[in-house]
Amino acid sequence: MFMYQKTQFGKITTISLILALLIIGYFGVYYSNFSSLLSAAFFLFGIFLLSLLLFYKLTVIVDDHNIQIIFGVGLIRKKFSLSDINSCQSVKNHWYYGLGIHLTPRGWLYNVSGLRAVEIIMKDGNKCRIGTDDPEGLIKAIQN
Repeated sequence: MFMYQKTQFGKITTISLILALLIIGYFGVYYSNFSSLLSAAFFLFGIFLLSLLLFYKLTVIVDDHNIQIIFGVGLIRKKFSLSDINSCQSVKNHWYYGLGIHLTPRGWLYNVSGLRAVEIIMKDGNKCRIGTDDPEGLIKAIQN
């Protein structure tokens, strides 16, 4: 049974990628007589479209046993067992930590928008941050 489920949309990421797709599409059509440019445009269009599908939203689900995070259409997922969590706290990420999935000085970061996150400290000492626009709700769900 789900105790908590929240989806956050990456507005800046989505708008930026859609604009990039439109620009690449325009140049791909406008310069379609140049086969090398057309090939590059198709390649870039595919990369940006895949990025959009993978990172346009982040869904966080907390049930009786796990925290599950699901990016975009669901191809990228991560699960943490609640029994492995030592503590959690609301944090604010530095702007230069960026968006997406990557390693920061404070552990792995999973986010699509904003600077707020919940830092999870595992019993083995590992840390990660889950981006959210509802840190209080997520902490409450993890602690219950």
